[in-house]
Amino acid sequence: MNCIRNDAFLRTDGRKGIRNTVAVVYLVECAHHVAREIQLPFREVGVHLLGFGGCYPNDYSFRMLTTLCTHPNVGGVLLVSLGCEGFNRAGLLDVIRRSGRPAELLVIQECGGTRTTIEQGRVRIGEILRQLETVPRAALTVEELVIGTICGGSDGTSGITANPAIGLAFDRLVAAGATCIFEETGELIGCEQILATRAATPPVAAQLVESVEKAARYYATLGHGSFAPGNADGGLTTQEEKSMGAFSKSGSAPITGLIKPGDVPAVSGLYLLDVVPDGEVRFGFPNVNDTAEIVELIACGSHVTLFSTGRGSVVGSAISPVVKICANPETFRNLAGDMDIDAGRVLEGRGSLPEVGDEIVALVQRVAAGVPTASEALGHQEFVLGYKSFEPVGPACHPVSTIHM
Repeated sequence: MNCIRNDAFLRTDGRKGIRNTVAVVYLVECAHHVAREIQLPFREVGVHLLGFGGCYPNDYSFRMLTTLCTHPNVGGVLLVSLGCEGFNRAGLLDVIRRSGRPAELLVIQECGGTRTTIEQGRVRIGEILRQLETVPRAALTVEELVIGTICGGSDGTSGITANPAIGLAFDRLVAAGATCIFEETGELIGCEQILATRAATPPVAAQLVESVEKAARYYATLGHGSFAPGNADGGLTTQEEKSMGAFSKSGSAPITGLIKPGDVPAVSGLYLLDVVPDGEVRFGFPNVNDTAEIVELIACGSHVTLFSTGRGSVVGSAISPVVKICANPETFRNLAGDMDIDAGRVLEGRGSLPEVGDEIVALVQRVAAGVPTASEALGHQEFVLGYKSFEPVGPACHPVSTIHM
């Protein structure tokens, strides 16, 4: 499990992509329609739509879009601005161009309105696609892969099939040198001391505990938690039961560090992504839906996201492939076209957890080599980005490489 493909897309920072996507990015909701119309004719050739709906500047949204637009799976970018929003479009354009990617900016108020901006945008996309034909290629090894995981639409089967199978896959991938990221601190409440016992260092242990305690305080202030009605309908009974199921996705490897959205790990290993904003509660529910969490995993460099579901989910994502691992055999039969792996077969005696874990690892390698996931084949490109606020993680919890080139 070393070399995965010989023709990965080499970026100027040395990272390698498993896709060569062009991102059309709206910088305010007022530009969303124009950006969508620019992207639509190119949807089948790897042009994705994403963006930020807010009118006022926010450090989190700027950081997220800079990391997403310079993600190794992104080859080029077209920014679409209305013209009077507060987003720092010039700064974002500069960051993308300095990364070596072709990038263009269209300002609707300067281009003559909707029709002319759409026409100009489609011309620019054609030019960027032609430039991507010359992107250098290089061999991609498992040590260069970043894999994220999330669970959504969980039910009583999630914590006994799909989630622990992902944990076994993570153990194999981390042992092979990959970087693996799990998250959902709001769904780890009650597991903080168990997390601490797996920390690679005492400072990491302290930060793991604090991140979950912060999530508990955040939800207490809001007056509700991450335990949804659909979870109860699916057979989950308590937050603690849901937390243990979510925790099992992390496997058993030592936890190397704690990161926050937009942090790209410099050293391979297993990381917890803290997705709950710092400071007082200002922005409402930390993630309005599963798609927002997938986006944050991608912003941390994830080439692929493993999505565990028991009740069923059909979402994918812009930029990086999403692999659906279905925990419930009945759900798999009902939504077979949206699922990639049937982990629920363990409940029916048609397989074992280690076998499903091995299947996940094998599929990650195939997807990294270019095989589309179910959500990719169906054209799913969901994307959500809102307002948040984070403080930087201390150096003790964000390891850096000791290798000098």
